[in-house]
Amino acid sequence: MKAGPAELFDRFRRYVLPIATLLLLLKTCFSSFDTTTDSFLQNLESSLNGSSLPVDQPERKAVNQMLSPGTTSTNNSEKGSIKQQTCNIFVGKWVPYPKGPYYTNETNCVIDDRENCMKYGRPDSDFIHWRWKPDDCELPLFDASQFLEIVRGKTLAFVGDSLGRNQMQSLVCLLASAAIPVDASETTDTRFRRWLYKDYNFTILALWSPQLIKSNLSDPNGDPYYGIMNLYLDKADDVWVNQVDKIDIVIISGGQWFFRPFLFYENDQLVGCHKCNETNVTKHTHYYGYRMAFRTAFKTLLSLKKLKGRLVMLRPFSPAHFEHGGWNTGGHCNRTRPFNNQEMKLDGYELKMYMTQLEEFKAAEREGRKRGVKFRLLDTTKAMVMRPDAHPNHYGHWPHEKKLPDCVHWCMPGPVDTWNELLLATLKMERDGFIQT
Repeated sequence: MKAGPAELFDRFRRYVLPIATLLLLLKTCFSSFDTTTDSFLQNLESSLNGSSLPVDQPERKAVNQMLSPGTTSTNNSEKGSIKQQTCNIFVGKWVPYPKGPYYTNETNCVIDDRENCMKYGRPDSDFIHWRWKPDDCELPLFDASQFLEIVRGKTLAFVGDSLGRNQMQSLVCLLASAAIPVDASETTDTRFRRWLYKDYNFTILALWSPQLIKSNLSDPNGDPYYGIMNLYLDKADDVWVNQVDKIDIVIISGGQWFFRPFLFYENDQLVGCHKCNETNVTKHTHYYGYRMAFRTAFKTLLSLKKLKGRLVMLRPFSPAHFEHGGWNTGGHCNRTRPFNNQEMKLDGYELKMYMTQLEEFKAAEREGRKRGVKFRLLDTTKAMVMRPDAHPNHYGHWPHEKKLPDCVHWCMPGPVDTWNELLLATLKMERDGFIQT
């Protein structure tokens, strides 16, 4: 007996419709999964290709291949679930931040006069009201107590020129909200500071070594700034080598001292020069000495007896912003706002300096994996190339003092504090195992 229309409809409602609904739900779920996966992969590609460097595709690919693995994290969220987030904290933009700085020039910390822009009456204050905003995430505010807990029982050293000391002083001022250190320096020379945080058994060192490798004036009575120097390409500077074996975290940097005249030595034999008048000597650009200095510094760190657990961080080239002349030919940095990504990008000699460092860094990083030494990139360069407004300029001294404008160092407080926000974020990812090697 054939079923009537009413019975057929009832069967359809009871059997076919639920199955069709289930199939539709399954399709929707898989579509959502595919969309989420595609979005994640697109974000990953965007993060890796997010460099603001205006270079051609081969150079862009080289930069992306050299980005620190510390830029990708996988974060645990609610219990039973995992939230994956891909974010390069070193690629982003500066955004207005109306809140005040972490500290002032009256905070219980040491600020070199040349970076103490508030003390010397800088009339504008907009430069302290910007924050670094990564493209795909938020950079947490600096938490002094959290930082001190992460580094409890450790020694951290800034090895390099006065810009490394600039960052060290910023860190001490940032930590002042939680703890005041004891000056445990072994010399009165302020280029070699040692701060001890007794409650945390944590020590900060500043080891001034502007070329990182052995150097001295060719003429002992020559001009310390313009005179030709001997640079021993295969010998690291004893200033830091004699102490580094006891250091857990090494932040190494350098750049501005490599433009002067040099005689290059290897095995104590003259092998070349930069800006010299020597005959029958191979002439090199300043990039040659720069590359060899970092190569030797990294090799030295990889040759230490106690390797496992040491963290070596490269803070790459810090750009200067002289306009309308050089540092000694009338140049200045009078701007009062950051550049945006379209106005200023890393290029020219600054890009070449940056790439030179990264090439040596990646070679050391590969070797470090074999020997148990972790190499991480604290990539502040692309952020700082956009901050022509934050140098002391004429506000690192009194108006009556006849000194040149400073467009190399950074006002404190100022965007140099971002270096330590990025440092804390990197140390947190390192502690939590979010950095993959």
